[in-house]
Amino acid sequence: MVLVRENLTWTEALRYCRDRDMDLVSVDSEDIQNRVKNVTASASSPHVWLGLRHSCVVGLWFWVNGQTLCYGQWASGYGTGEENCTTTVRSGAIQTSGQRWISLPEDETNNFICVKAV
Repeated sequence: MVLVRENLTWTEALRYCRDRDMDLVSVDSEDIQNRVKNVTASASSPHVWLGLRHSCVVGLWFWVNGQTLCYGQWASGYGTGEENCTTTVRSGAIQTSGQRWISLPEDETNNFICVKAV
């Protein structure tokens, strides 16, 4: 698990990881969530991109590694309602202060976490 302290959009972050045979991190357990918390402690942005993406077509969140979203650490008011899909695609990030997930427009720039692809 590698924190990249470079501010990129979600799509640029995904490309950065995949160009290095890695992927954006998918958090599917409390153990992974705790590891992500430890890594984000040294982030230089207020949020850190996760490999979490929203599909407006089917109205659900999914991980870029293909896993369904069965574990969650959403901040209050996030992840459960309708996403605003009118302006841009929504992607998931973790707050560096509260350590909860939030939904952000994919064109914001943040640090991100890459993991070795399996």
